[in-house]
Amino acid sequence: MKRVGVIGVGEIGRAVVTGLCEGEGSSDDSSYDRSDDRSDDRSSAVFLSPRGARTAAELAARYDGVHVCADNQQVVDRSELVIIAVRRQDRHEALAGLRVGGDQVVVNVMAGVGNDDLRRTLATDAPLVRAIPLPAVRERRSVTVTYPSHPAVDSLFEQLGGVLPVTDEAAFNVFSALTGTLTTHYWYLATLTSWAAAHGIPADEADSYIRGLFQGVGRSLSDETRTLHQLAADHETPNGSNERIRTTWFDQANAEALNRALDDLLSDLSDLSDLSDLG
Repeated sequence: MKRVGVIGVGEIGRAVVTGLCEGEGSSDDSSYDRSDDRSDDRSSAVFLSPRGARTAAELAARYDGVHVCADNQQVVDRSELVIIAVRRQDRHEALAGLRVGGDQVVVNVMAGVGNDDLRRTLATDAPLVRAIPLPAVRERRSVTVTYPSHPAVDSLFEQLGGVLPVTDEAAFNVFSALTGTLTTHYWYLATLTSWAAAHGIPADEADSYIRGLFQGVGRSLSDETRTLHQLAADHETPNGSNERIRTTWFDQANAEALNRALDDLLSDLSDLSDLSDLG
């Protein structure tokens, strides 16, 4: 896919553009003719909407192949694949009246917006694919879940760290719910830092130590020969410190509370998709 458009240049839009432009094989599109919406199909380029103007301008200034368009229609006209990354509540305003050809591909990264809803809004026969790109795609280190599988979309996200196509929307919503745990992990680490500071450790030293400690844990996740349960067991000794914290803090009640929170989130995400499908 050589020509990618992004409508809604927020955190995820920025991450996708950065991953595409800084990874291996990114190209300079200095030959691009701005007077021709379909000029030089051999070149690669990224086209950004004016939404998120400051971020869009920053990306265009940083990367030769990135261009800010006058409006969302221009993004669509110049792209083969269009990523829609606006906030759910802004979608009707941002997408109203857009003309999307049947030969283009649309990637829907709006949480809680089903493809049936998006198809009605765009009134297009173009293939629509839902995706869950995470900020780590900027470093090409994050697997992106997609539904339904589409070769152009899967190829795009394969470049950005990997792709996991799923077979139905119910499975897609499960993965979407899992992404809701990210900031909890950061708060857990921040709580550890605050605890150490409360016991007299300088905050910057506690912060540095916690980051290093859990970066090491993160690296161990690349060992896919061991399950997550095995990794936990391998880092734990009987009656040791790790076992003590796990069994006294992350106990069965704690695990059940987490499961309930995820179940509730999954229910809400499924309801949002159903409601959006009803218009």
